[in-house]
Amino acid sequence: MLADIAIENLGVISRAAMELSPGLTVLTGETGAGKTMVVTGLRLLVGGRADASRVRSGAAQAAVEGRFVLDGVDSEVAGAARDVVVSAGGRLDEGGEVIVSRTVSVGGRSKAHLGGRLVPAAALQEFSAELLTIHGQNDQLRLLAPEEQLAAVDRCDPKIAELLVGYREAFGRWRRLVRDLRSRTESRRELAQEADRLQFAISEIRGVDPQPGEDVELVSLIRRLQDVDELRHQASVALGVIDGDFGSEMAGASDLVGQAVSALQKSGDEKLQELAVRLGAVTAELGEVSAELGSFLSNLSGDPAELEGLLLRQQELKGLTRKYAPDVDGVLEWLRKAEVKLAGIDTSPEAVERLQAEVKSAEAEVWRIAGELSAARGRAARRLGESVTAELRGLAMAKAVFSVSVSQVAVPGKLGVDVVEFLLSVGASGEARPVASSASGGELSRVMLALEVILSSNSRGVTLVFDEVDAGVGGRAAVEIGRRLARLAVHNQVIVVTHLPQVAAYADAHWHVSKDVGDLSVSSGVVELTGGARVAELSRMLAGLEDTETGRAHAQELLDKAQAEVADFR
Repeated sequence: MLADIAIENLGVISRAAMELSPGLTVLTGETGAGKTMVVTGLRLLVGGRADASRVRSGAAQAAVEGRFVLDGVDSEVAGAARDVVVSAGGRLDEGGEVIVSRTVSVGGRSKAHLGGRLVPAAALQEFSAELLTIHGQNDQLRLLAPEEQLAAVDRCDPKIAELLVGYREAFGRWRRLVRDLRSRTESRRELAQEADRLQFAISEIRGVDPQPGEDVELVSLIRRLQDVDELRHQASVALGVIDGDFGSEMAGASDLVGQAVSALQKSGDEKLQELAVRLGAVTAELGEVSAELGSFLSNLSGDPAELEGLLLRQQELKGLTRKYAPDVDGVLEWLRKAEVKLAGIDTSPEAVERLQAEVKSAEAEVWRIAGELSAARGRAARRLGESVTAELRGLAMAKAVFSVSVSQVAVPGKLGVDVVEFLLSVGASGEARPVASSASGGELSRVMLALEVILSSNSRGVTLVFDEVDAGVGGRAAVEIGRRLARLAVHNQVIVVTHLPQVAAYADAHWHVSKDVGDLSVSSGVVELTGGARVAELSRMLAGLEDTETGRAHAQELLDKAQAEVADFR
């Protein structure tokens, strides 16, 4: 539900704020007073197109801010809206409230905020998709589109939504298989060439048989063999210093340290004893280093053939790294991916036949589910036609018959094989014709209202906005429109822009847009009407008699009667 809305510098509205409540809210005022700007503000809040020409003259930007309350809304709708906020990085206030704002600069730039985060306007559309729906003259035209009519039928039965999920999965699988088959048959030569290229590369890499990290290890081994004389000299000198030169009377470092240990161990001083222990550890470490130096010298090869072999191996590995990856580990990863890709390429006749069988099976599954979907839509279409016809009878269209035609096409599409068309019979001839060509503006408004009353009967807590959908309607039909809007508002929030006092009388809250014409500018304000002010506005709407006793009496009677009916609805 939309709890409140604030508008600044939008059209003739310099500043306005509305605290909205559940139930039916009407917005009235003289033509040109700015009612349309309120709806424009609502459209901006739900991610509609930003129009710089709507910025108030002399202002740098227009701004609209709204507060949505998700508590009390259908759990699925509220959950989807919360997910959009969270995914955008926004936050919900206490009580499940979300702040939405939109600004439009005079230069045409637009900014949108959702839950305190800057987001694309499309995020506002996604957030409000099921929370707030606006019906106006342009929306009536959209109702004439086949896809909108199909969507209306699908809303009539929850089972259709379940079938659609299964259908979309089957349809997606079928189309993927069809594309794969087309690719295999049309690109068989290219696929075969790709398979040969991959097979050659895989054989080449396997023939060399590189090992993980081998290229790095080879660099170290080759460097050692190339510097073998210097390395042998360095290791021999170090070993001689530790163990003493062979044939020389000079003692090595190991013997000298050992003598120092023996001397200290003979002392009775604790400090010297501690130092003896520490020197003993040095002696042990020198012994280990000496052993490792000996092993290093014994393993140090000076064989030129070994060096040549390692250099040849290095060249083999470089041949792979030049073609496939910067290093051996990368080559091995390329090999793994190539083997997987090769396994998926099969251009043999048997593989094509298997794929053809899969395509045929997948298509059969698509048609099976499409048949169930068509049957469910047929049943829903009949129920919708009967229900809308009954509503139209109550909207002063006693002879009108609304029906829904469901036909099938030869090729399945994303939503099935069904084509839906709304038909309306309004004359004595009883000929059913497409709504687009058989309904006047007023009749189309009533058809749309009847559809919304039926389709929204199971919704809870959502906001429905009707922008002068009662145009071209009067008399008894106007009363019936007001009555149905009031019923629709029992479980939902309904906001209506209207010129009809019969509709306004059924409202739980009545807001008035007034225009103030100054010497230099025109501005509008929005105020809530109660008591005598509301009666005066109804009187003006009835016949422009707000200042007469007769007009007020008539308006009071209309209001009392309508409010009594509203009390019965609750």
